[in-house]
Amino acid sequence: MNAQITDIQAPGVKFDGPRLPQLQRGVANLLDLKNNRFPGAQPVSFTRRHLEELKKTDYYVCEKSDGMRYLLYLTTTPHGEEAQFLIDRRNDFWFMPANSLHFPVPHNMQSFHTDTLIDGELVLDSLPNGQKQPKYLVFDCLTLDGNSLMTRTLDKRLAYFKERIMSPYEHLCKDFPEEKRYFSFIMEMKKMQLGYAMELMFKEVLPGLPHGNDGLVFTCRTSPYKHGTDPHILKWKPEAENSIDFRLQLEFNLVQPDEQDRKDGITEPYYDYDSEPIFNLHVFAGRGIEDPWYGTLQLDPGEWDSLKALQEPLNDRIVECYMDGDKRWKYMRFRDDKENANHTSTVESVIESITDRVTQEDLINAQAGIRDEWKRRAAEEHARQRKEAEKKRVASVGVSNGPPPGAGIKRKAEE
Repeated sequence: MNAQITDIQAPGVKFDGPRLPQLQRGVANLLDLKNNRFPGAQPVSFTRRHLEELKKTDYYVCEKSDGMRYLLYLTTTPHGEEAQFLIDRRNDFWFMPANSLHFPVPHNMQSFHTDTLIDGELVLDSLPNGQKQPKYLVFDCLTLDGNSLMTRTLDKRLAYFKERIMSPYEHLCKDFPEEKRYFSFIMEMKKMQLGYAMELMFKEVLPGLPHGNDGLVFTCRTSPYKHGTDPHILKWKPEAENSIDFRLQLEFNLVQPDEQDRKDGITEPYYDYDSEPIFNLHVFAGRGIEDPWYGTLQLDPGEWDSLKALQEPLNDRIVECYMDGDKRWKYMRFRDDKENANHTSTVESVIESITDRVTQEDLINAQAGIRDEWKRRAAEEHARQRKEAEKKRVASVGVSNGPPPGAGIKRKAEE
């Protein structure tokens, strides 16, 4: 049976009922969290001040895929069999069909990982034959076989993932290539570049991608993994892609009965559901506060008819919007993968990114300065390590490379 994912918004069997809170609590316990919310890190929008941040600290950069964000949870069934779940931002768990994936441990192709939580994005790659290939792109790892990696730096987390999970998985795919067509998805590591590789990203990496892309992500190399908003993960989007997720509330016109209505027996005011409503946009404030009103959505001619033609509920959905040149909020798409609108703090960050935007040209122009600072820090760190190594050597043997005692002092006979 072919278990390959065809819809990345519904990648497996969605768990409901009493088992879901148990799974959510199990992940929370694995991460030592007190709540059952989605534990993934969330980026902040890139603004002009972040150009200086890239100079001061080492960052990796990778493409921002136009896919769906999921945590991959490797665990077991109640009977001890290998099991995998994809966890979306609503903290819903999607069970992967049995025997559709296998992630062996090093040197044991039959054994598998448990209590492991991986961070990544699910995309659909376009293949040369016109078919679609589901692929899970990994960019972080939180826990590995019950051991937390979150306090480690990003480069260390990725190194552990590559050695313990990715390499055995690649050997499996190489030794049994015929089995790959039965996998729910293919797994790859996202290619991380040094934080100053702007031209490489824009001229080579992004144009060659087999899936959609809507920007770049810069992640601090030396930071630990942080649940919730992480100021050290920066998402850069082109101007047209800078967007905010709002909660949509439709406000229909209240019509007073006219003479014809009264003849038809309609005497009370009623809502005109055929005419175009006001599209109110609300943001998320948290702490049990009702979502505050933020603005209104402006539809282009014909868009209201297109939305009605979907024959889907529109009210109270999360809608992704962008700001046009006239500072009007325009419709992009619905985000049914999200439970809440963007938080007010996120909205402020995006607005700052829009009004103080950094262009592709700005990033490329900043490349040389970022590279020079990166290499300066690397040289200083190399010198520091050599100095520490010399100190340890001297302490262990009691001598140094300097001149021996008494060197340069003339003896009496020589005098």
